[in-house]
Amino acid sequence: MKLIRHGASGDEKPGLVDGRGIRRDLSAILRDIAGPALSRESLDRLRRIDPESLPVVPEDRRLGPCVGGTRNVVAVGLNYSDHAEEAGLPVPAEPILFSKAPSCLCGPDDAVIIPKGSNRTDWEVELAIVIGARASYVHANEALDYVAGLTICNDVSEREWQFDRGGTWSKGKGCPTFGPLGPWLVTLDEIPDPKALNLWLDLNGERMQSGSTGRMIFDLAQLVAYVSHFMMLEPGDIITTGTPPDVGMARKPPRYLRSGDEMRLGIDSLGEQRQRVVAFDDWTAKVSAGEPTN
Repeated sequence: MKLIRHGASGDEKPGLVDGRGIRRDLSAILRDIAGPALSRESLDRLRRIDPESLPVVPEDRRLGPCVGGTRNVVAVGLNYSDHAEEAGLPVPAEPILFSKAPSCLCGPDDAVIIPKGSNRTDWEVELAIVIGARASYVHANEALDYVAGLTICNDVSEREWQFDRGGTWSKGKGCPTFGPLGPWLVTLDEIPDPKALNLWLDLNGERMQSGSTGRMIFDLAQLVAYVSHFMMLEPGDIITTGTPPDVGMARKPPRYLRSGDEMRLGIDSLGEQRQRVVAFDDWTAKVSAGEPTN
């Protein structure tokens, strides 16, 4: 099952994508794709609905982040062996964790804003886990029982703030629009093998990243179990699981995002995202003028 949230930012409505790829509205059935709606029982009820009985969502309607009510966005660093190799760093003995602000989340095709004063904004295509049930001190053998589904996250990052400003990585990870999420929340039954998914990202039509979840150091179950030993995970929380090689800072010479760039990224079975990059000053000028910002 593929679940979506559609509509204006901050006023998204729940929906699903039927077997023919048609978007359908769930507003008469659910308040949101959030909280209790992500439980196994709720998802089972949604599967029993005839999609033909649901109103069609216009194709041109904006898609928001595919889950609402997110309290925690936990990110994992250096979780691909080939990414650790390109960074010249040892394979971690335990997952490297940091936080992204929930306010960074945006729709899969929303513009990405380069923050004021940024010179090193970078891209990272990632597989993201959406939690479906409260998880605390769970074992890896049962960890996937707490997962509602998977989606795509672009873990946009400001590298100077992440590495050169002291303290934690979170400084360069939580700016507005630094977490495009979606287009769909895909339940695990529709994903043949989460350990064999191809990931890719193009910048202005040029392939930048290409990888496979088969190169993950810690798999999905290990990550859910590990994180649950340090914090309580709630329905709607997100764990974004690391990126494959060839981020901008690792290229020779480094390559960073500039206003006017376009990113396209995708993962097998999970769809695609597209973001136009906009400088902060250009963004604020458009907002002040009442012009479209995407």
